[in-house]
Amino acid sequence: MAKFELMVLPYAPEALEPVISRETIGFHHGKHLAAYVNNLNALLPGSGFEEATIEEIVCKSTGGILNNAGQILNHELYFGQFCGKPAKAEPTGVLAQAIERDFGSFATFKEAFQKAGATLFGSGWVWLSADKEGKLVVTQEANAANPVQKGLIPLLTFDVWEHAYYLDYQNRRPDHLAALWQIVDWEVIGKRYKQ
Repeated sequence: MAKFELMVLPYAPEALEPVISRETIGFHHGKHLAAYVNNLNALLPGSGFEEATIEEIVCKSTGGILNNAGQILNHELYFGQFCGKPAKAEPTGVLAQAIERDFGSFATFKEAFQKAGATLFGSGWVWLSADKEGKLVVTQEANAANPVQKGLIPLLTFDVWEHAYYLDYQNRRPDHLAALWQIVDWEVIGKRYKQ
């Protein structure tokens, strides 16, 4: 039996429309993420990572193993943070207080996050993460990199690989980034921050 399996989406493939189309979910989750899972499982035998968690593999591996493991971790966090009808348009509680403390306001954070996503050259991810003391930071991570490699706790991510948005937005990456806020499940992000 394969060590890693394709995550089950916590919503129907069409639930994120019109922000992310059913067609994009089909390719992004059903083809791209599935390929990373299959590739990593094929690379694991004899690698020394057979018993490692996905986070351990991302922090300690290189090459093809890192690329596929990183994409699995990134996509699981990405797909797991959305819902079709978010209960809240903004974070509340401890996370909201931390955003205000570290960015000045939620609006200022959103602007910084979208700018980081729009200006990342090539393929990669923009992240909101927390350090060990709970301070929030926005980072750009190229290709399959993840903030766990820097000792950070990843909270929120927007995928800026073209396969994440090209069917729906063509080359309009900023429009894609601006639309994603409509489907963020802030309860999920808040739980990640409390861990």
